[in-house]
Amino acid sequence: MSANVVLYGRPGCHLCDDARALLVRVRAELPFALEERDIEQNDALHRAYLERIPVVAIDGEEVFEFFVDEDELRRRLSG
Repeated sequence: MSANVVLYGRPGCHLCDDARALLVRVRAELPFALEERDIEQNDALHRAYLERIPVVAIDGEEVFEFFVDEDELRRRLSG
């Protein structure tokens, strides 16, 4: 069973773009479901994440904010 990964971010965020690129690259080797949530489309998400983006959650657990550690991501996805 593959992991469910959620990237919380917003348009125009270069750190979000970097996180997305890393997730897509890793996903090519270690398949997982990837969902992106634009925090600007939801007031509650905007309040919760505005100062922390990008935030990456794996199976409901927030594991990265600001930057994604590729080695740690791979470790978590490898199970």
